[in-house]
Amino acid sequence: MPLELKINGTSHTLDVSPDMPLLWVLRDVLGLTGTKYGCGIGQCAACTVHIDGRAQRSCLITASDAEGASITTIEGLAEEERHPVQTAWVETDVAQCGYCQAGQIMAAAALLQRNPHPTDADIDRAMSNNLCRCGTYSRIREAIHKAAAMGSTAHAG
Repeated sequence: MPLELKINGTSHTLDVSPDMPLLWVLRDVLGLTGTKYGCGIGQCAACTVHIDGRAQRSCLITASDAEGASITTIEGLAEEERHPVQTAWVETDVAQCGYCQAGQIMAAAALLQRNPHPTDADIDRAMSNNLCRCGTYSRIREAIHKAAAMGSTAHAG
């Protein structure tokens, strides 16, 4: 039985196994490869997407569990060219290898949607489960503060 998933504002009728991880639906079925596979067990957060506005690990959510929800990937985060978090990331030169950045950006955008002016402690708490093997955590924190100053909540997905 086909599943109906709403991804980045577009409804998709998909003939996939109901227990297929959302990550594989996004990457392998729909070609939305911005969401990265890191560990497959929800520990690294490279696969973070927004489900009904909340940051969630797409490797832990099945396609059937996502049915009826509004899913936003890194590709759908900004209505225009870049989301303020993405702009702040570039201006702060956060990325080194870049592999974790989509998940980091999605988590940061969700944080700023909930808390438009986070403290360092708020940021550290919200981002603590997003692993960066390059260790750019101080630049990530700086970029989140910069995005907050830009008023990022108006664009969060």
